[in-house]
Amino acid sequence: MQAKVGEIYEGAITGITNFGAFVKLSCGDTGMVHISEIARGFVKDIHDHYAVGDTVRVKVIGINEEKISLSIKQLSAPAGAGASPAARPARPQNPQQAARTGPMSFEDMLSKFKQDSDDKISSLRRAGGESPRPRRGR
Repeated sequence: MQAKVGEIYEGAITGITNFGAFVKLSCGDTGMVHISEIARGFVKDIHDHYAVGDTVRVKVIGINEEKISLSIKQLSAPAGAGASPAARPARPQNPQQAARTGPMSFEDMLSKFKQDSDDKISSLRRAGGESPRPRRGR
């Protein structure tokens, strides 16, 4: 084995399973990126992120019993890291603007959900309908 823990390599994805992706490293070794090491957020299906043949940068996070554990997410910066607040782009104030500028952050999605929910409740009340929650004790 030539790969070393802590080193960063480029490699090609040679196979994808429901628990991880196998990567042939530039040093000649093959390792696996567990599904939990694909991206910072929740990954339900690796196919949503990568396909066989894709070239990726990986970090070797462990070697034991001839198995090489790799990570892609450890090479990606956490949301908002690496830049001072003044250097980061301003977060859009409304969710519709966020949709046009790229993926929404969790805070933007939560804000949009709350706004949509408030709008629905308001429209039900204006229409003279009952409260969305049934009252108990009647």
